[in-house]
Amino acid sequence: MSGLVLRAATPADHPAVWDILGPVFRAGETYAIDPAISREDALAYWFGPGREVRLAEAEGVVLGSYYIRSNAEGGGAHVCNCGFVTAPAAQGKGVARAMLAEALDRAAQSGYRAMQFNFVISTNTRAVALWQTAGFQIAGRLPGAYLHPTLGYVDALVMYRSLLPDAAPRQA
Repeated sequence: MSGLVLRAATPADHPAVWDILGPVFRAGETYAIDPAISREDALAYWFGPGREVRLAEAEGVVLGSYYIRSNAEGGGAHVCNCGFVTAPAAQGKGVARAMLAEALDRAAQSGYRAMQFNFVISTNTRAVALWQTAGFQIAGRLPGAYLHPTLGYVDALVMYRSLLPDAAPRQA
């Protein structure tokens, strides 16, 4: 997307981030978050401890956000985890792809050796396809692990990608 800027989020960005998170969480189709989550709790989750939160914006309008954090502590702290959300009007315009490319670079530069998505809803086909295009593999399938609001019980996926230099090249 032309004119897209990726930058660190600040507390002043909370209203814009909520404007994107709220509808996504309320829909209950892509995040294992209580659809009735309050604004305060949603923002506390997204901006939680140990998370670096980034924004994608164009012409001052926030189009997406992602966070990056360690997936585990101790012996697992070298693997990071991310969450991504894109404004409905920005979907299909390369915003998520740009955020993912930056997240992969930032993760590698921060010393992470891999990135893992713990609970990708299998019916979120756009996300699954993007992650696979960027070299993520389905490391596990959790049959019927997610209760989708309209489709019933669907699978959740664990997706994993090495960040080491000899890993498969990124295509994000």
